[in-house]
Amino acid sequence: MEVTVKNSQGETVQTIDLDDAVFSVPMNHALVHQALVIYQGNKRQGTADTKTRAQVSGGGRKPWTQKHTGRARQGSTRSPQWRHGGVVFGPHPRDFRKALPRRMRQLALKCVLSEKLRQDQLICVDAMDGINGKTKSMVDLLSNLGITGSALVVTKDTVTNVVRAAHNIEKIWTLPVNQLNAQELLSRQKLVITLEAARWAEKDLAVAPPRWKDRIAGLSGSAPSEPATAVEEPVAAQAESTGEEEAGGEE
Repeated sequence: MEVTVKNSQGETVQTIDLDDAVFSVPMNHALVHQALVIYQGNKRQGTADTKTRAQVSGGGRKPWTQKHTGRARQGSTRSPQWRHGGVVFGPHPRDFRKALPRRMRQLALKCVLSEKLRQDQLICVDAMDGINGKTKSMVDLLSNLGITGSALVVTKDTVTNVVRAAHNIEKIWTLPVNQLNAQELLSRQKLVITLEAARWAEKDLAVAPPRWKDRIAGLSGSAPSEPATAVEEPVAAQAESTGEEEAGGEE
């Protein structure tokens, strides 16, 4: 996939080829949606809590006698139907975290990266040496690149000057490339990535992580099992040769 690289003045300086295995992946909406739901769920604190009728203070005395009042029988003033009573089926502290396999996480990231590139929302810059930590330097860079809305600025490593320059700008966020994920990309309209960070992402995401069976085989030190056909053929040939020898001995 060909991508144009711009400088801090917004001028095209070169054109590079990025790996299609990372920047030209078909969009998988179901996978990206699943990853986004998990990312958002992992941010939830899960501290909401309500008191049941057993936890609300008071209500130890029976409001009125069981019979001969003409009213419905009541056992406590802290029952759910009473004011200041307990809450039925209310929220309680819980953990909303879910695990996202690394293969799914990387595939979701590649899908969103490819979609950003297809929609011309990915801007690659050669370097950010002109960012001196002042907000004005970042404003000038975004203006030269034609960015007016939200944007995510991705660098190879955490650059202090870039973080400080973008800190006071609304809808602008900075992130090192090793912390890039699908949710951060979907939350912003534009993606501004340095050439060094793009090369790092291309190299890191191009190789898929091993499956769990391969990892277990590597930890145990055993070689991967060969196909059944490769084992059965020598056995069948040996059986045929044994039968021929027995027939020759009987004669």
